[in-house]
Amino acid sequence: MAAVMIGVDPHKGSHTAVAIDTAEEPLGEVRVRACAAQADRLLAWAAAWPQRVWAVEGAAGLGHLLAQQLVAAGEQVVDVQPKLGARVRLLASGDTNKNDPNDARSVAIAALRSPARRQVAPDDHAAVFKVWSKRHRDLGRSRTQVACRLHAVLCELVAGGVAKEITAGHAARLLESITPPGAVEAARCELAAAFLDDLRRIDAQLLETKKKLNAAVRASGTTLTSIFGVGPVVAATVIGDVRDVARFPGRDHFAAYNGTAPIEVSSGRRKIYRLSRRGNRRLNHVIHMAAVTQIRYRHSEGRAYYERKLAEGKTPKEALRALKRRVSDAIFAQLQADTRRAAAGSR
Repeated sequence: MAAVMIGVDPHKGSHTAVAIDTAEEPLGEVRVRACAAQADRLLAWAAAWPQRVWAVEGAAGLGHLLAQQLVAAGEQVVDVQPKLGARVRLLASGDTNKNDPNDARSVAIAALRSPARRQVAPDDHAAVFKVWSKRHRDLGRSRTQVACRLHAVLCELVAGGVAKEITAGHAARLLESITPPGAVEAARCELAAAFLDDLRRIDAQLLETKKKLNAAVRASGTTLTSIFGVGPVVAATVIGDVRDVARFPGRDHFAAYNGTAPIEVSSGRRKIYRLSRRGNRRLNHVIHMAAVTQIRYRHSEGRAYYERKLAEGKTPKEALRALKRRVSDAIFAQLQADTRRAAAGSR
């Protein structure tokens, strides 16, 4: 264990750092402006403690740049989830009152106490996956928003609107068939045409992003796409969020991380398990999509497994949850196989 733990509370405009010893006693505090020299100033301040570890809150989010700069400087950096620091504050004072120095100290204490703190590593190909999978996810949400608004305007122009999922081609043909009888209808047609332009633009951006994801997945050599229902978007999301599968001791831990493992809520002699709402919801979503894809195709092994569960008396939702766990285990096995293959190739 390091002699000094330095907790960092990062912000857009400044970063606050607090150093504590193994007895959780504060040793020093500094606040630096977020700028090109931020890492150098923190390192100069921390030079008095050569045996140090940096604990950055949200090293995969707002604190990402600072954490990467410290790693590049040869420092040992660990990631602390914001909720862990909040728990330390709550247990220490009984409330959630906060300021930057207290937050930084809570981050340091959380890192000091945590038995499974995550080491921050330099960005690699997984970071590329995370960038483009997030872009794809954001574009998908934007498309849904625009499509809903286009649906609403078309319902005011045509009785019943568009019954099914709207496409740019269908909406264009429908708009061409409308002759607005007045100024109000003409304005609505113009608005629908604007939404149609937005839809076409987002569709083109989605296509371009998918091409980038396809190229990145092929270049990585991952075998995740060999799993039925796991395409480049799902594979990129999984690799981008997991990064190093070795941090999971087994498939049960991985399932708990992605929310496909049930939660025990037993009491006394009663053994009860319920659906987990915890875990990484992005991973849970893409695993859900892979499972639904398997169910959709009758020739897939996933569909056969789903039907066996139904025959055993499971409800459709319970059978789907069982299949999601099966997909989670398959993804974990492929990630482990990819890691072993990469290690063998680097020898």
